[in-house]
Amino acid sequence: MSALPAEGQAVTEVLAELRGLRSADLPTHGGRTLAYVYDSGLDGVDALAAAAHALAASANALDPTAFPGLLRMENDLVGAAANLLGGTPATVGTVTSGGTESCLLAVLAARESRPDITDPSIVLPSTAHAAFHKAGHYFGVRVVTVPVDPRTFRAVPGDMAAAVDHSTVLVVASAPSYAHGVVDPVAEIARVAVTAGTRMHVDACIGGWVLPYLRRLGAAVPDFGFGVEGVTSISVDLHKYAYCPKGVSVLLHANAELRRSQYFAAAGWPGYTMLNTTMQSTRSGGPPAAAWAVLRHIGDEGYLGLAERTRSAVAAIRAGIERIDGLRVLGDPDATLLAVAAAEAPGFDLFTVADRMSVRGWYVQPQFAHEHSPVNLHLTITAANHGSEDAFLADLAGSVAEARAAGPVEVAPELAGAVAALDPETLTPEQFSGLLAGAGLGDAAALPSEMAGINALLAVAPAALRERLLLEFLGALYRPGG
Repeated sequence: MSALPAEGQAVTEVLAELRGLRSADLPTHGGRTLAYVYDSGLDGVDALAAAAHALAASANALDPTAFPGLLRMENDLVGAAANLLGGTPATVGTVTSGGTESCLLAVLAARESRPDITDPSIVLPSTAHAAFHKAGHYFGVRVVTVPVDPRTFRAVPGDMAAAVDHSTVLVVASAPSYAHGVVDPVAEIARVAVTAGTRMHVDACIGGWVLPYLRRLGAAVPDFGFGVEGVTSISVDLHKYAYCPKGVSVLLHANAELRRSQYFAAAGWPGYTMLNTTMQSTRSGGPPAAAWAVLRHIGDEGYLGLAERTRSAVAAIRAGIERIDGLRVLGDPDATLLAVAAAEAPGFDLFTVADRMSVRGWYVQPQFAHEHSPVNLHLTITAANHGSEDAFLADLAGSVAEARAAGPVEVAPELAGAVAALDPETLTPEQFSGLLAGAGLGDAAALPSEMAGINALLAVAPAALRERLLLEFLGALYRPGG
């Protein structure tokens, strides 16, 4: 049960065990994991980041007066992000632990700025990141989702305007959306926010550090930064296309007054007066120091070169996908993300394609159907994919051929019926265990080598039930000794 040995182990022994544990994880370098991780492909960046992290890991960013060096580094990170995204001398920001925290804080600041609204709501396109739903759940803010254009998957400004009312404290757009890699019409949506007198947040967690460079390279990137009237806050992750270690993000506000309601203070206890800029109190200085070092090392021209490599890889992979019989790219992506769907009646299952790609050493992320978006495979393409496009496409074509030979995954009618009969509100551990057994999973902690059957089963479950099933599965995974 306990991971604590009776006696301390030697450093070499501990590190050897750690390497063994990491050997089962997805590769984080080489461009073979096309989700979750971002790889610049540059030599020396990891070593620099690790050294910088070690130099500042023991420092605590809770109190900037005690650690002014961290304060300087965080201000530098905010300044770099603001410069990239059209900030003015009035622009301020906060370094956070990641995109989700940045989005949470944007919602929190909007809610706290309007104490006169007793039933606050936020309006967002249905493609906005799930972090905003999390924010609504955490902070008691009603989330109003607006369907997007069924062909382009972009938000529809007129529909967004129709959803805004007296309770709206924040309007959201994506640059780009995670699911399809398209940039919403930020300028038009910002006008909706201005007319309504409400805040406007642009979730540029993924695109904020790469879209400006793609524009410099000649790409037709829609405006989405502070140059757009009405944009009051922007989130951009440095651990994505700034290629910094996790987890570092920046939440920018157009001015200090907009940021003020994000902060928290508590003096009504006998200890120190707690002052928090983020959801966290204690914050390690390691991540911001590592990010600061990486940004200083790569520099503006370095990021332009990385964006050029990424853009080339995206173009080659997208063109290659369109040549594979049975595959298509959804929408018209603006950035570095692709959603790969099956053509009409393809005769194969994309979940099987994902499994076969895994056998070949690639991770592509299945995305379930939602509204007009069919089941698809998500690809996050980075600079490290440049040079291996042909290998990826050859393996993708081979995986499609094997999936076609295997035929579509079928969910047994009795199993589908059992799923349909489940109520997510009253699901019992016994029902969950029975479903696992029916799906061929006797032990939730023993992950199967192939996930197509499991994903097909999840695909027939309504979203609320899928959430509950996966939460039960997650709980079964996180067990001491597991």
